[in-house]
Amino acid sequence: MKTAIVTGAGGFIGGAMTTFLLDKGIKVYGVDMSERTLARHMGREGFIPVIAEFADYPRLHEKIYDDVDVFYHFAWQGYGKDTQNFDVQVNNVIATEKACEAAGKIGCRKFVLACSSYEYQKNEIDSKMGLCSIYGAAKAASKSFAQVVSHRAGMLFCGALFTNVFGVGDQSNRSTNTIIRKLLRGEDIDATKGEDLYDWSYIDDVVGGLYAVGEKGLDGKEYYVGSNRLRPLKDIITEVRDIVSPKSVIHFGAFENNAYVDYANIDVYQLYNDTGYYPTADFKESILKTAIWVQSQTSGSGNNSQGGGNL
Repeated sequence: MKTAIVTGAGGFIGGAMTTFLLDKGIKVYGVDMSERTLARHMGREGFIPVIAEFADYPRLHEKIYDDVDVFYHFAWQGYGKDTQNFDVQVNNVIATEKACEAAGKIGCRKFVLACSSYEYQKNEIDSKMGLCSIYGAAKAASKSFAQVVSHRAGMLFCGALFTNVFGVGDQSNRSTNTIIRKLLRGEDIDATKGEDLYDWSYIDDVVGGLYAVGEKGLDGKEYYVGSNRLRPLKDIITEVRDIVSPKSVIHFGAFENNAYVDYANIDVYQLYNDTGYYPTADFKESILKTAIWVQSQTSGSGNNSQGGGNL
């Protein structure tokens, strides 16, 4: 890989992917909505900013004239309550299709789409997979469209599936971050029963896996980028509590959540089998690095409250 395009290059995962590629000496066209969101990459050798909103995607091929090996598509709008907003999620599907069309016109070798475990959610009440989330349905639709567009354009296509990504640089309100923030304040945690299998994936492992997908992923396959050591959410949260704030209490079963990811439908070994890539981040070290970073962001914001964690 010598040249890549990354949409959402100003976001958490897209930004980390951009940094990873630049560190390898790969030229990166970083696509995002403003120079402000791309500020961390500005001035780095090999980085070319491309300012574009979704409406500009049909003209991306007019902004990028280069031999591009891999197009990584991360840009996606509407998290939180908008994950169930049909109009917002359909707009993401259209943007993905337009990005893929542009990749074909640019002449990219491969299109890699960020997929989601929400595609494989089931509801405990009726056990029907894929019917729990508009967001998950939109991701699945995007994948189907991108595969067709890629095939027509003569591009290789790979999906990259990851879930519960955490790490330094994440400023979102994802559950991983919310739990760590609360523990740093010494707060107790309300949680579900935590009996279903989960995975918390450290950002370094995720971008390493994404690079492997771009380099060696086989056409038409979707790769799970994460650990193959799945375990109940209860075990994960308990370990995070023990690392960050051992005195905090976790109230498992405090609220209901009938939806769960059915990992029986996901091949967690396929990435290693096809590319040889295996995640190596130590969980405790990863949690500590993330918690220290989150704490530094809180301190830097002028919040002088004393946390109850053990960092």
